[in-house]
Amino acid sequence: MAETVILNAKILTMDPARPTAQALAITGETIAAVGTNAEILDLAGPATRKIDAQGCTVMPGFVEAHLHLFMGAMGRRLLQLGGVQGLPALRDALQAYAAQRPDDTLLFCKGASYNLFGENVRTTRQMLDEALPDRPVLLMSDDHHTAWANTIALEKGGILNGRKTAIGTEVVMADDGTAAGELREHDAYAPVAALRNFGGREGLGMDGLEPESVTPAQREEDIDILTDGQKYCASFGFTSVHNMDGNRYQLDLLSEIEGRGDLLCRTEVPFHLTPSKPLETLEEASAMHADFKGPYLRSGRVKMFMDGVIDSGTAFMLDGYADQPGHNCEPLHSQERFNAAAIDADRRGLQISVHAIGDAAIRSVLDGYEAAQKANGKRDSRHRIEHLELVHPDDLDRIRDLGVIASMQPSHPPGAMDFPLQPWCDRVGANRLKDAFPVRALKDRGVKFAFASDWPVADVDPMRGVQAAVTRKPYADGLPSNATTLFEALYDYTYGGAYTGFDEGRLGRIVPGLLADIVVMDHDLEALPAEELGTARAAVTLCGGRVTFEA
Repeated sequence: MAETVILNAKILTMDPARPTAQALAITGETIAAVGTNAEILDLAGPATRKIDAQGCTVMPGFVEAHLHLFMGAMGRRLLQLGGVQGLPALRDALQAYAAQRPDDTLLFCKGASYNLFGENVRTTRQMLDEALPDRPVLLMSDDHHTAWANTIALEKGGILNGRKTAIGTEVVMADDGTAAGELREHDAYAPVAALRNFGGREGLGMDGLEPESVTPAQREEDIDILTDGQKYCASFGFTSVHNMDGNRYQLDLLSEIEGRGDLLCRTEVPFHLTPSKPLETLEEASAMHADFKGPYLRSGRVKMFMDGVIDSGTAFMLDGYADQPGHNCEPLHSQERFNAAAIDADRRGLQISVHAIGDAAIRSVLDGYEAAQKANGKRDSRHRIEHLELVHPDDLDRIRDLGVIASMQPSHPPGAMDFPLQPWCDRVGANRLKDAFPVRALKDRGVKFAFASDWPVADVDPMRGVQAAVTRKPYADGLPSNATTLFEALYDYTYGGAYTGFDEGRLGRIVPGLLADIVVMDHDLEALPAEELGTARAAVTLCGGRVTFEA
């Protein structure tokens, strides 16, 4: 007898052999049968739990193929500035937050817009001083690549007069020789972030380091934050998540959470090879892979950054920036180093995923992946490029031919969801908008996709991402819209993510024998107008047959 049956559903199986069904049965951790209500009811006994989908969509569980779990969960406890615009609104938000947290040595805030004080107006320390002058403040941009600090924060961080930073990072200086307040990338804002007397360990995965000392109380706080993050993800129908920053500390915490029975999503954590780490540290990636390869928690991937972001001018570009002629930025890894890293990681059997946004960065990553294939032979590596914001047309076929996974975020194109058109569009220039986020060109070539959010850079809600993918508009007349169909978007959020994680043999489809990672939605998604898809939510989430969320 089945332990659980789901009835009266509109099941999208993601299985070409049987695309739709009405009901399914679960025994233990696996899907026992898929069929009609009558067929599945025959498998139900007195103790079987019956879930009535009430005509709503049922799918494989969503796979969040690109997120920062700790940062996202920790960020929910901080002041969120999404939607805050102008000095009066910022002053009200900061002063209320300061009153709530009188003992904080740094008021750390998330989600600040590049247009906080108006379109194409650069935020300065003096502007922040007008909002709150007497306590250190650090505002993190919504993309987490730029931060802004007020004067007292820059003074206490020791960088009011500037600081030499790593390649691709910058303490922006004003004409008077002092820091302007804008801090581009982690190495620039790290001295201010270090002023915090709480938290702070969520950033360790971004620089790939292990914490030097963590008290038992801090460790328990970190476990609590990660547990909250797991619960939050499960509430949206996620059954698997691919973390994009990593260290062994996070894996150890997640392992303890799993031991407590609170790991609600299958979680994969990479080894982060930062520019400062020697290539020999890839041995640590192999050790993490050897130690963590369970059905719910594993490691086996190397994450790298090749550049920053277009908005702050830290993305690596072939032809520079339209609003800053001659500025291309530099890659975070030389071509020689990246090739060597790709060859070694590939030789070890590890998957590689690289943040690459500018067209020059994407080309450099492709060159490295090609070097790995030539050195080691072609294999089913499923190496990934994360974001792919601006792709030179000459590289579209190479992405397909090298078997690269396009790990893209439907929420990221400016104007598609929460991100404004500027300064991104002006920085790229009108003549290159045709090459921006080229979803359709890649799909037409047969490139495989994984859709995700990059939480907390964007809202983790997959249905808002689906709506953004389906309703995306062209940037100008005659340009491709790069919109997807509803089924394409759902497929890339489910089977696409499973395939990207080498999990298609156990997840990503509703097929007898596969693991029962399933989401029951609260709407019939195919009946919803495209503009309302973002209102749909998970009603029930099951991971391995266990209910991990129920509305």
